[in-house]
Amino acid sequence: MHAKDILIDGYGRIREEVRSAVEGLGPDDLAARPGPDANSVAWLVWHLTRVQDDHIADAFGLDQVWRAQGWEKRFGLDLPSEDTGYGHGSEQVAKVRVDSADLLTGYYDAVHEQTLKALRGLADQDLDHVVDENWDPPVTLAVRLVSVLSDDLQHIGQAAYVRGLLQSTDR
Repeated sequence: MHAKDILIDGYGRIREEVRSAVEGLGPDDLAARPGPDANSVAWLVWHLTRVQDDHIADAFGLDQVWRAQGWEKRFGLDLPSEDTGYGHGSEQVAKVRVDSADLLTGYYDAVHEQTLKALRGLADQDLDHVVDENWDPPVTLAVRLVSVLSDDLQHIGQAAYVRGLLQSTDR
């Protein structure tokens, strides 16, 4: 098995979990927060998708799906176009409201397809290519891809946990 096949499998698992976290939830449940400063399922899934979109596009020299395919307009969030959710406070988290789970899964699916296309074109030696020299040591493509994978898995786990909390309470 090649490294790219392991990465493809890992990113595929995120896609499965995104669906599990949001399917069947309406707008109010997607936006619900278990505490005043907690993240909602909608924010967590939007954020993990924005980070994947931003980082994969940057690493492979691609356009972000967010803008290129019109997802920014479909979401209609009161946030800057380049915003990925990094460093958001409570007020910004509250701005991420969606009309349906389908919007979240549609955007994630589009980002996932771009990610898969990029990963399928990888050769093992490509993974050693430096994609970010702002760190010491500089970040290679392999490190960036694993970093995004790790971040996304953490956030989708958080979204599943928030969903479980919502479903366990009488609201």
